[in-house]
Amino acid sequence: MSTSKPKPPATTPTKIRRRSDAPTLLDVAHAAGVSEMAASSALNGGRRGSARVSAETRERVLAAVQRLGYRPNATARALANQRTNAIGFVANFLGEEPNLYFLEVFSGVIQGATAAGQTTAVFTLNDWDEAPARIPAFCDGRVDGLILLGPRLQDDGSAWLPQHMPLVSVQADRSVSGAVNVESDDEAGAYEMVRQLLAMGHRRILHVAGPPGFSGANRRLEGYLRAHAEAGVKPAPGHVVRAPLTLEGGREAMQEWLLRHRGRPLPEAVFGCNDAIAFGCIETLRGRGLRVPEDVSVVGYDHTLMARWMHMATVRQPLHEIGRRAAEVLVQRIEAFRRGEPYLGPLNIVLPTEIVPGATMAEPRRTRLTIT
Repeated sequence: MSTSKPKPPATTPTKIRRRSDAPTLLDVAHAAGVSEMAASSALNGGRRGSARVSAETRERVLAAVQRLGYRPNATARALANQRTNAIGFVANFLGEEPNLYFLEVFSGVIQGATAAGQTTAVFTLNDWDEAPARIPAFCDGRVDGLILLGPRLQDDGSAWLPQHMPLVSVQADRSVSGAVNVESDDEAGAYEMVRQLLAMGHRRILHVAGPPGFSGANRRLEGYLRAHAEAGVKPAPGHVVRAPLTLEGGREAMQEWLLRHRGRPLPEAVFGCNDAIAFGCIETLRGRGLRVPEDVSVVGYDHTLMARWMHMATVRQPLHEIGRRAAEVLVQRIEAFRRGEPYLGPLNIVLPTEIVPGATMAEPRRTRLTIT
């Protein structure tokens, strides 16, 4: 008697569908009993060229699509329709700190693009000096238009920007050839903030400005100076310094300024060119045992997540709305370009700013503090 166990029944190995096994338009046509052209016409609105598709044929094609799990080839459809329904977002990232300004604007771009039925692709630059070589490469059919965030170009780009690509810039440092620019009123926002500080009684207001090559930073400095001039108050000597637009930039600029002015009066208020600089200044002041705002008021600019989180007094520029509007305008430009019509909207869109009171701004101390 044999003691060997019976062999288990043979099983058929599960077939793994390769990418190349995905159902094609031809498979759909065969399953629906129609020609490939008719299937294509049914999936593209019922008409393509001279081919006409009945409602009954369209229903058969759609049923075959669902039964086979067919997914149209996006690249092929884009080539056929001469549109990708995608927009590009080009940005340069400075340093390793999280770029909250970028995130706020980008969230608006996504909202605006989604509302218009568009997807969004992100293209990054190490530096805007790369733009003449890299931006034309982004215009290779992957997107229908581009949004440039804070472009700092050496020229207006007329010699190298592709003429077939609709463009929108966000807070451009200079005019970009063929682009609509969307921005906020930097000078007015800074002016209103400093005017409020002066009205509260502050006189020694330190402005930690951004780098000299940034037009937005320069406009905020102009607002700071205009507020002083209109109030008949001369800015205290040495009370304007430049710093990178980062938390670390604000931290180091505040530390260096205090060291250089040891033995002199402490500023009554500090106005940072952006929220990151202002937050860095707060860290340095608190690290020296100073209280904000009891000893020094500190205000920023942007109203980013950082400012909202710590209830910092700041100038709100509508970053989300700027991004949403940029996407909206870009889609309008794409549609006008596709119809062979000129874009008739404004070429520079300026959105207003507003003061956001916060826990870091108060009236000045009655007694003067000296830097130690």
